[in-house]
Amino acid sequence: MDSRQVARCGVAVALLAVSACVTLPLGLVPFTLQTLVVAMLPVALGGRGALLAVACYLVLGSLGLPVFSGLSGGAAHLLGPTGGYLWGFLVGTATAGAVRRAGSLPQIARDYLGAALSLLAVYAVGTAQLCLVMGVSPTAALLMAVVPFVGPDAAKLLAGVAAGRRVRAALGVRPAPRA
Repeated sequence: MDSRQVARCGVAVALLAVSACVTLPLGLVPFTLQTLVVAMLPVALGGRGALLAVACYLVLGSLGLPVFSGLSGGAAHLLGPTGGYLWGFLVGTATAGAVRRAGSLPQIARDYLGAALSLLAVYAVGTAQLCLVMGVSPTAALLMAVVPFVGPDAAKLLAGVAAGRRVRAALGVRPAPRA
């Protein structure tokens, strides 16, 4: 990893932390701009760089640095009812990176498809942990923590991919190779 990649990773971690600060409480799960950044990172940095940034973000938060929503941190956030959505960022980023490298679709289609599948992975992992920790049904968890966010998250996904494409072009990073 060269110094540019390390710097990009640091900036990406900072973006995730800042995006968590934009918080509107909507019940159990707060509205943040994190899904916008999670959609942007695989497009801007590529799958490996984005995955490393999200992993670093989760490690820093688990160590107690106030990088999660509401300027909070600690391992309890990763193990609590909404921690699955944080873990979902990691799974979703890996998913988006894989989609961006696969298939015969044009790069722009892979970027948006990867982001959409990433968001579904965040929802799936988050909902599963919410069900386990709170003992609620999948339907109740979806109604509580996913349905209110689908529209705003779709808009953030579109904005995140568009921003990621611009950042990638500005950085001179080549698109992901096809598998």
